Amino acid sequence: QVQFVESGGGSVQPGGSLRLSCEASGYTFSLYPVGWYRLAPGNQHELVARVFSNGGRYVSDSVKGRFTMSRDNAKNSAFLDMTALKPEDAGTYYCNRDRETPWGQGTQVTVSS
Repeated sequence: QVQFVESGGGSVQPGGSLRLSCEASGYTFSLYPVGWYRLAPGNQHELVARVFSNGGRYVSDSVKGRFTMSRDNAKNSAFLDMTALKPEDAGTYYCNRDRETPWGQGTQVTVSS
C-alpha cells in the first residue's frame, strides 16, 4: 500500500524557516514524481512544489524563490525547505505521488507573529 508520512511542521514568525520531510513507502519511489500539497479552503489539495523522477522541478508562483523541494531516492524521502514564510503559507502540508488517496496525516505549518 502506498503511504506517505510527513513531519517537520511547526509554528514560526513571518520571515522564519521550516524544513518539511516526507517518507514514502509501498512503491518504487525513484520511478515517480513526488509533490508537496497544501490543503486550501474548500478542502482542495493545492500543489506547492513537485520533483519529477528525472530531476525536473515545478514550484508554484506563490512560493517561487522562497521554497525549495528536493528528494533523496536512496531514503525514499522528499523535503520542502521553506524560507521567508508568510502568514498565507500557513496550512496543513501533505506529500503525495499524484493526489492519490489515502493522503497521509499531513504536517501543520503556522505562521504568525
